[in-house]
Amino acid sequence: MGFEDQRFSVNLSILFTELPLLERPAAAAAAGFTAVELWWPWVDSPTPERTGLDAPRKAIEAAGVRLTGLNFYAGQLPGPDRGALSLPGRESERFRANVDVAAEFAGSLGCGALNALYGNRVDGVDPAEQDALALENLVRAARAADRIGAVLLVEALNRPESPRYPLVSADAAVGVVDRVNEATGLGNAKFLMDLYHLSMNGEDLPSVIERYTPRTGHVQIADTPGRGAPGTGSLPLADLLGLLRKAGYDGLVGLEYKPGDRPSAESFDWLPR
Repeated sequence: MGFEDQRFSVNLSILFTELPLLERPAAAAAAGFTAVELWWPWVDSPTPERTGLDAPRKAIEAAGVRLTGLNFYAGQLPGPDRGALSLPGRESERFRANVDVAAEFAGSLGCGALNALYGNRVDGVDPAEQDALALENLVRAARAADRIGAVLLVEALNRPESPRYPLVSADAAVGVVDRVNEATGLGNAKFLMDLYHLSMNGEDLPSVIERYTPRTGHVQIADTPGRGAPGTGSLPLADLLGLLRKAGYDGLVGLEYKPGDRPSAESFDWLPR
């Protein structure tokens, strides 16, 4: 087992970014992919105009690829922000305004997974207050996802790159998943297992896979160090994906890596054809 036994999706918010957004779905299709993911593409607006939503929808449909993952509004990502849903005031309001917009956009393309980034800690705000706000907003997001038959994903990031983000372990992220499912009774909150972030946190990845694969809704990969393509670092990704398969994971694996100083289409030489 390894790369040969996997089905991959390509994240168009980190790969093919040398192209305008509307050209990326066709480029992914030309590279051989049938599934794509996106962070929230309109970083400055949680509620873009209808025409802004229609154009990427048509580009995805015209390319003949499926949108399989989408982030809710998360602030400036990439950038200083790591989510909005736990931030009191304007940003959490923007997140709430985005929930139905993102779910409608995802649902129109048959997208079955919506990722909600938790948000950084804020100076002068009690972490318990942020956690209560986060749970309230995640419940709202889980219900919106359920209306379109999707899962809500909760992701752990890594402490070196996101030192103010509170979910920097698999245990922390799965704990939030459990609280959301308990609050909604829907059971559609799942763990997003990003092997790059977990590796950067120094986690025992085989142990994480063994413990949490049944509660995992999606997997993403990049090599470490550097967040490059598989083979550019030291992470045994083929072996880890084999462990995931043995543990029962049969979903897509999202490619969320940086292509380096070459066009994205040339960064898939590691991928079996």
